[in-house]
Amino acid sequence: MTSMAKTIGQRIRKYRARRGLSQEKLAEFSGCHPTYIGQLERGEKNATIESIEKIAAALEVSLSKLFEKLGESEKETENLPLVCYEFLLGKSKEEQERLYRILLEIDRYKEM
Repeated sequence: MTSMAKTIGQRIRKYRARRGLSQEKLAEFSGCHPTYIGQLERGEKNATIESIEKIAAALEVSLSKLFEKLGESEKETENLPLVCYEFLLGKSKEEQERLYRILLEIDRYKEM
């Protein structure tokens, strides 16, 4: 599959995990088959726009958020802020807040 299909699949998985949903629950909420959800997450299938729309709605994520920065050149997608952003997407809100506080402490320590 294309790198775009893999990226979309990874984002679906991150948003699903963030909401604490199993593939089966996401399938139920989106009206898609659980096997299809797994194939999308692994980048094995190209999704239709209709299924992506249903999945995004079930995840409570806008389509623009799901497709954000998709298709940029490889060099652009390897920038550190984007890598950090993608990392944080896979974390719960509590984990994101903890990581942010840690970064603030590191930044304060650096200034001493």
